Amino acid sequence: MKPMDRLIDVVRRLRGPGGCPWDRKQTHRSLLRFLREETEELEAALRRGRWPEIEDELGDVLLQILLHAQIEDEKGRFGIQDVARAQTLKLVRRHPHVFGDKRLKTAGDVIRHWGEIKRREQGLRRRDVRRRK
Repeated sequence: MKPMDRLIDVVRRLRGPGGCPWDRKQTHRSLLRFLREETEELEAALRRGRWPEIEDELGDVLLQILLHAQIEDEKGRFGIQDVARAQTLKLVRRHPHVFGDKRLKTAGDVIRHWGEIKRREQGLRRRDVRRRK
């Protein structure tokens, strides 16, 4: 089993029947403090440039992400594979200069174009939300 698949399975088992009582009772709200703490610890490790510490802190942030995705999976809304799929589509969509025929030459060009794409997507999302009401 690949390491990522194994980690996903471990998180699923921790929250599943016969899993860890602490992990099973966590909610999005109860995990917020840990997400903040782990993100701050990662930031500190990155600033210090301590590579083994960065690897460890990345793992802690990843665990938080997997826990939140697992909670949603249990509710039948989406799981980590859905998160990965949506993020992949977003990255490809927002990088037409890499995955399409758009030509952007500088980092500044990329940032400006990224902002345009993001504003367009947010407008579409707002319209979609209004249509659902």
